[in-house]
Amino acid sequence: MANENSTLQTQDAEKQEVQVTEGTERTRPGRAYVPRADIYETEEALVVLADMPGVDQNSLDITLEKNVLSIRGRVEIQNPDNYNLAYAEYEVGDYERNFTLSDGIDTDNISASIKNGVLQINLPKSGPAKARKINVLAA
Repeated sequence: MANENSTLQTQDAEKQEVQVTEGTERTRPGRAYVPRADIYETEEALVVLADMPGVDQNSLDITLEKNVLSIRGRVEIQNPDNYNLAYAEYEVGDYERNFTLSDGIDTDNISASIKNGVLQINLPKSGPAKARKINVLAA
């Protein structure tokens, strides 16, 4: 039996399409969507889980530039042979999303994996700055 005091957080189920800024164009035809994501925090890392159905490791591109983590996933439309689509409730398209990372992330050790259309990105926290001795040379 569910706890009556618990709350359930829900979001609008509609897909959010990527907004193209004025004066720019997508280089790939078709629509692009913002993948839904959950972010969890552990003692060692932040974990991002992003829903990207139809994307596998070969069609996924993750880059980090100037503390901006960019995720791009390409989806190839696959229609069964000898069938024509009569009705569709689910729109197919690519995925694009950017996250700005804080300085508290160890950017050299970010890792990612994808399984069954769910992308998991592990963002390890950087430890406190370690004290070190600095040698002074005579000039």
